[in-house]
Parts: sequence; C-alpha cells; structure tokens
Amino acid sequence: MTAPTELRFPEFVWIWNRLNAATTPAHHLRIARWLGLAWERGETRLLLMCFRGAGKSTVVGLYCAWLLSRRPDLRLLVLSAEQGLATRMVRNVRQIIRRHPFCRHLLPRHGGEWAADRFTVRRSGVSRDPSMVARGIEANITGSRADVVICDDVEVPGNSDTATKRADLRERLAEIAFVLVPGGQMLFIGTPHTTDTIYATEQRPGRDTPFLAGFRRLVIPLLDSDGSSVWPERFTPERIAELRARVGPRAFAAQMQLEPQPPEDARLDPAAMVPYEDELTLHAANHGFRLLLGGRTLVAASAFWDPAFGAPGRGDASVFAALFTDAEGTRYLHRVAYLTHDPRAGTDAATQLCRQVARLAQELHLPSVTVENNGLGRFLPGLLRAEMARARVACSVVERASTRSKTERILAAFEPLLAARRLWAHQSVFATRLIEEMREWRAEARAAADDGLDAVAGAILAEPARLARIAQVIRETDWRPTESFRGGEDFTP
Repeated sequence: MTAPTELRFPEFVWIWNRLNAATTPAHHLRIARWLGLAWERGETRLLLMCFRGAGKSTVVGLYCAWLLSRRPDLRLLVLSAEQGLATRMVRNVRQIIRRHPFCRHLLPRHGGEWAADRFTVRRSGVSRDPSMVARGIEANITGSRADVVICDDVEVPGNSDTATKRADLRERLAEIAFVLVPGGQMLFIGTPHTTDTIYATEQRPGRDTPFLAGFRRLVIPLLDSDGSSVWPERFTPERIAELRARVGPRAFAAQMQLEPQPPEDARLDPAAMVPYEDELTLHAANHGFRLLLGGRTLVAASAFWDPAFGAPGRGDASVFAALFTDAEGTRYLHRVAYLTHDPRAGTDAATQLCRQVARLAQELHLPSVTVENNGLGRFLPGLLRAEMARARVACSVVERASTRSKTERILAAFEPLLAARRLWAHQSVFATRLIEEMREWRAEARAAADDGLDAVAGAILAEPARLARIAQVIRETDWRPTESFRGGEDFTP
C-alpha cells in the first residue's frame, strides 16, 4: 500500500474513532483542525493548552501517527516530566500504527525496533535515530536529533513548586534547541501548575519575555465564555459542580480553566469551618462496635503527628491532629493538640511526647496514627509503637516522609474542604492556636507559626489504614465498617 499523502488530519482522527466505535468530541475536532493546518502551513512553534481530562494527549498521539503516515522518514521525540508518561504516548502511537488502515505501510517487514519506549517504522532511508522515542525531562538527550519534539506535560507540580525547580526546568527545556533540526516543529501540550508557568502569555517580574514567546497558541478551557461545558457529554453541570467542590476553586481555575491563581491571594478563613460540640461515643451493636459523633456514624479516621523537640514555647511546635469522616464525606476535625514536654522531668522529651500521643489515640479510638519521620522524627515511630504496646493501645503507627512543599500541602488539604464547607471543627479546636495560624497564613511568605496547619493538612491528606488482624483486642474494638474506605484521593478527572 502506498503512503496516503492526501488524507487530512481531522479525517484521520474521525476514521480512528469510527474504527473504535467512538464519537469525536467537538474540541478534539477543533484541535485536529488546528494541528493539521499548522503542519500544512509549516508552523514550527505551537502550544496547546487544554483542561485536565480533555484527551489532548490522545489527539496528539494520533497527530504523531498521521505525521509518520505522510512522511515515514520523520524522527519524533516525546519529552515528559517522567519517563513513564512519555512512554505511554509512544506506546499509544505504536498501537495506532498497528491498527489504523492508513498506517499499514508503516509496519516494518521483519520486526525491527518495536519497543514500548521507541520504535522505527518502515522507511526508505537509514537513520541511527528511531522514528519515535520517549524521554523524561531529566534524561540526557545530547546527541539525539529530531524533526518533531512533543513536550507532553513537562511542567508538573513536582518540578514547578519552587523558583529553583522552575529555573532548572527552563534550563533543561533549552536543550531542545540543540536536538531539533532546522525547520523542525516543537509542540508543547499541558496545563499550568504555577503563576510563573512556562506557558505564561504575559511577562512576569524579573523575566525578559514569556518562555514560549512567539508560539502559536490554542487554549481550550473547560467552560467557554458563556459558562458552558466544551465537553458536555462527559463534563455535565453536575460533574463540574462536584469537581469544583472536590478540588477547590483555585485548583479548578488553574487546571480546568487554565488560569493559575496568584498564591498571595490564597487565604484560610476559619469562619468557613462549621463548629460542633458533639463528643465521640463508642456504641456496641450486632457483635461489633460503631463510633458515633452525635447521631452520625463515622466510617474512617486519620491522625497525624508533626513532632518537634524544642523547648516549650520556642521553635517549632509538636502538633497532633485527629480527623474523622462520615459516610457522606464530611470531615470532622475533632482534636488539635499542641504537645509540650517538661524539661525538668526525669523522662526524655521524646518519650513524654509519645506517651501523650498514645493517650490521645486511646481516648479517640483511633485505628492508626501517621508520624512525619523527616529529620528528628526518624526514630519516633519505633518509640511510639513501644509506648502504644506498653499502654495496650490498639492503634497502628504509620510512617510518612513529606516530599511536597508545606505551602502545597496546606493548600491542597484545606482549600477544597473550606470552599465546600465540608470541614467541621470541634469547639475545642477553636480555642487552639490553629485559628490564629489560619488567619495569619500567607502562601508566599513564611508564616510566624504554621505547625498546626501542617499537622491538620497531614491528617486531611493521610489515608486511613486498615488494621491487620494481629490481636484480639484490635478485632474487638475496631469500630470501622468492614467495607473498605479510601480518603485523600488525588485529583484525576
């Protein structure tokens, strides 16, 4: 079969969707027309920004297969923040080439290079570079050559949450100039994760020009200028409302409307927490136990301890936070305790603090406590387990190292719940220093004190762990429903 040079890209996409018994969403057709026209006009600098879950990578994968169907000699390089993401696109393109009727002439005669992260199609010339290859942004691409470079989600929270990381990302992306052949095409696709994003259209203070200045752009937010969904079949008004409530207004604006919000605008209003006075009661019924808060049955709990060992009233605070969840997903911040130790006591500070945490775990019937084990907290989980066993407290200890910035953790935890008014707080919480921390907290500046915020964020983001069947006392007092409950899920629309 000869190469189908006359087939336009929108038709190529439609044929593929028809082959897979799928429809072609209107915004996919818009992207296909834009990409196809840009290739025919010889435009070499392109930026495609779409809302999360738009299927933009799927369309760009079809674009790569279409390019190879027209010019089998092309060399395509896919760069992503992680190798796995880039490999997924290459693997998808390989499957399209195998099954699309207008790509049959690309299948190699004798196998050849056909791996998950790289493949070479049937082509007339000989080249040391494969037809398509996947690379993570951290990989060494020196010596490679490409006619088309696809930068698929090269900016993610993990490499853009600090100025140093953003500078490093820009430096690595600058290497593309040495890989792309003269006249080659560079296509960025993604969503912004910071106000100082590589996708910015306006000049930022301290920068000469936007990083992608001169790139032709296609920007497709989820909601158009009239507030209507551009993909109503999948993102219905109910789904959009649920999504906005789950991720919070700032994350929705950035990831779905492509409008990152300045961090200095972030506020944590304690008035958005719903106060309550009820206490926990353990109720025995049907050969089991239920934990009640007033008339509400609780289905999960998470507790977090952010330890510190400074002298009382100095330095970082050692804060414990306990949070409960009912069947409707409402979170109840039941306890926030700023722990202190007595330097004059005969017992060391770590043991004193562990005993306080063990008492709280027993009083609150907690199934587990998560301990941040960064720095000084590295040896604490073992000591806490020993104190739990000594006091016969049926509570497991989970270790966790924090890898995200404190600001990112606090915003990710508090904003969605406060915006939806799904975070309730016990009256005792309003008497702690947490309220003052919320009022004074600013995302861009180091707060005078934010240890309570960090502990509560840890409790919100922690997943309740199911207890192993290790002791009769645990099995008899485990109040949680037998059905698995998972909390703190990541945003994946």
